[in-house]
Amino acid sequence: MNETPLLHPALLPSGLRDVLPPEAELEARSVAAIMDCFATHGYDRVEPPLLEFEDSLFAGSGAATADQAFRLMDPESQRMMALRADTTPQIARLAATRLTNAPRPLRLAYAGQCLRIRGSHLQPERQIAQAGIELIGNDTAAADAEIILTAVDALAAIGLSSLSIDLTIPRLVPTLLNGTPAGRKQPLAHALDRKDAAAVAELSGNPLLLQLLNASGPAERGVPALLALDLPSDTKAQVERLADTVAAIRRVKPGLPITVDPVEFRGYQYHTGICMTLFAPGRQAELGRGGRYVCGDAEPATGITLYPDTITRLAPRPSLRPRIYLPYGTQASNAAACRAEGFATVGGLAPESDHKTEARRLGCSHIFFNGTKTPLA
Repeated sequence: MNETPLLHPALLPSGLRDVLPPEAELEARSVAAIMDCFATHGYDRVEPPLLEFEDSLFAGSGAATADQAFRLMDPESQRMMALRADTTPQIARLAATRLTNAPRPLRLAYAGQCLRIRGSHLQPERQIAQAGIELIGNDTAAADAEIILTAVDALAAIGLSSLSIDLTIPRLVPTLLNGTPAGRKQPLAHALDRKDAAAVAELSGNPLLLQLLNASGPAERGVPALLALDLPSDTKAQVERLADTVAAIRRVKPGLPITVDPVEFRGYQYHTGICMTLFAPGRQAELGRGGRYVCGDAEPATGITLYPDTITRLAPRPSLRPRIYLPYGTQASNAAACRAEGFATVGGLAPESDHKTEARRLGCSHIFFNGTKTPLA
């Protein structure tokens, strides 16, 4: 009879990992700095639960996350529940229910963990940290720009000042592909996603698609090229909103690198307008992503989610508080004085014959001895 081999206790499922010292503290500091910046911009923090009944979690915009959510049965109510794969639909639920009478525009911030069935090429992790903001009840370019600029300020607060913003219009291509024969629609969408101009020309007789493809790139070139296109009225309005959003960003941060990609339409399908992705130049990892969507039945909203685990890996490493060893018997008042000066105190729990050796073993940079704080060589 074959027996299932015992797994090593440190082995975790694919896409999941332990976060150890000092990375766990660095990530916590990043989240704290990001949330503090959000608060200074007027965003109030909320904390939705990690899991909900699937009927409410997958309502409205949450339907787009249903295929990424782990499900389980609630033993008390005997109803199916699901773990959130993204926090934005939960914020939309709060705005449409518990906060329906709160003044608009509603500015909310959040931070927490999400769990997904599978990762992506750029983000293979299945458990991810999120910290984000949502601006609900206003449908203007100023709101789109505020979300982007607030995220940029939050990243600058933790030392990431060299950023680039990629703006997309995810509903533009699907609208233009309406009426395309079924056999060509999916291959054409795939060719646009790959930026394969030859395949687009072969599959489509619509010159607008090639012109959209050629408009991708720096906003200084791409926006005028898009505005010059002879687009249908329903798509022309989307391009004009993109131009207005770029102009609103430029008024505040004229030197911020912005690119536009009018044929990009990946991501959650609940996005309905201008979307944005934040990158660190020279890195493939996304620092954050968001966009415009509909909250509840018809309320306009926009938001962005930052990824603290990725951000922590790329941000300048801050100095952690120095650790000082307190030999067994050190008075509590001396320990408190050390903490007041910014030290992390590591107290001895038994007498030691060699205090310095014990201090080094415990990763301390200083030792408190004979009433003085002495650095260890």
